[in-house]
Amino acid sequence: MATQISLDDTFAALADPTRRAILGRLLDGEASVAELAQPFALTVRAISKHVGVLEQAGLVTRSRSAQKHLSRIELKPLRDIDRWLDGYRKLWENRFDRMEDLLRRGADRPE
Repeated sequence: MATQISLDDTFAALADPTRRAILGRLLDGEASVAELAQPFALTVRAISKHVGVLEQAGLVTRSRSAQKHLSRIELKPLRDIDRWLDGYRKLWENRFDRMEDLLRRGADRPE
C-alpha cells in the first residue's frame, strides 16, 4: 500500500527556507546533491538531509543516472496545497467582491 502523504508533511517540509530554495532550483531541472549544495554555505551531507525531508514529503524523487543520483521535483503535493487553498481563495474573492459592491454603492450616493 502506498504511503499517504499529508498536507502536514508537505507544509512541514516547506517550512524551511533552504528546502524551498532547493525546490526552486529543481524547477530548472534535475540536479545532484552536490549541484544543489553549491549556492549554500552547508555541507553536501546537510543538503542531502534536506533533500531526504523533501523526498519523504513527496516533493522530490531521486533517480540514478550513470554515477549520479539525481533529484527531481514532484508537483503533486504542491497541487494538493493549491486545491486546499482554493476554498480559502474563493472565500476571500467573494468577500472582496461584496466589499467592492458596497464601495460602489457608497460612491454612487450623493453627499
